[in-house]
Amino acid sequence: MLSLSILCVSFVALSGCDSIKDRFSGAKSAFDGKQALEYVKPQLAFGPRVPGTPAHEKEADWIIAEIKKRTDSVIVQSWTQTTADGTKLPMRNIIARFNPKATQRVLYLTHWDTRPHADQDPNFGARAGSFPGANDGAAGVAMFIALGDAMKKTPPSVGVDLLFDDGEDWGAFDPDSSGKVYPDALFGTQYFAAHLPDPGYKPLFGVLWDMIGDKDLQIYQEQISVDAAPEVVQRVWQTAADLGYSKYFIPQVKGGVTDDHVPLINVGLRVIDVVDIDYCAHGIGCAPGSPDNYHHTTQDTFDKLSAHSLQVVGDVALTLVK
Repeated sequence: MLSLSILCVSFVALSGCDSIKDRFSGAKSAFDGKQALEYVKPQLAFGPRVPGTPAHEKEADWIIAEIKKRTDSVIVQSWTQTTADGTKLPMRNIIARFNPKATQRVLYLTHWDTRPHADQDPNFGARAGSFPGANDGAAGVAMFIALGDAMKKTPPSVGVDLLFDDGEDWGAFDPDSSGKVYPDALFGTQYFAAHLPDPGYKPLFGVLWDMIGDKDLQIYQEQISVDAAPEVVQRVWQTAADLGYSKYFIPQVKGGVTDDHVPLINVGLRVIDVVDIDYCAHGIGCAPGSPDNYHHTTQDTFDKLSAHSLQVVGDVALTLVK
């Protein structure tokens, strides 16, 4: 400890003590980032989890089987979704409840489906098919399974609902010509918002965890979240700062993202989006549409993920409810 303190003093002018401390201290909670990374592999082995495909069905079955090993309180919401072009899709939301009798609850959510088309791929020929979805889908699911490991061993102080929501990424996120909002995406949270698990369901707060496994983790505060639930944003970023993770949870507001939190905000839930939207080798400046962006491309593969990034986010998520 003395050597580490001296090292901090010596390097503070160059890089700051927080970054030195973070480099050496490892996990800050019972969450296991390395194990979380392992939970990505079976998902990718199914192939792209596009609704209506065998891989999509296998993924849902796998999530249900895995989460039932960690809690016996699991709700499956099943329905048929009609897309804007009339396609009928089988959908499943999976809700795992920890400390189910607690009246004070926290909602965590992440989507588990994969987009049908790699519409941002620089290779136009690759856009017709889907993509692995290592970060965009599988990483969030893996983090939730690893959260289940930790909460099975030590139950949280409040009730925690883990919502694995379906159909987030099917089509366009813009209103259609009739003005209908999100007609072809955010299916799972729109369904959840209309079919809450309990009468009067009102969690203390909620957090959407999306694209949180990127090796170059840089999570800015998302504008819609700041506008709708600033106190939740403050709580999450302060928790990250208390853990020494301010270089990953950056306390600056960036542009708004239409994501799974929006339908929940629209029904009065205090839910924010924790998302690393800049997904490429060098972090900032490579949001969707940039030439070297991995989001919605065939480059969204396992090698882009980091156990350390999952550890950082998992530590924050677990500390918020411990």
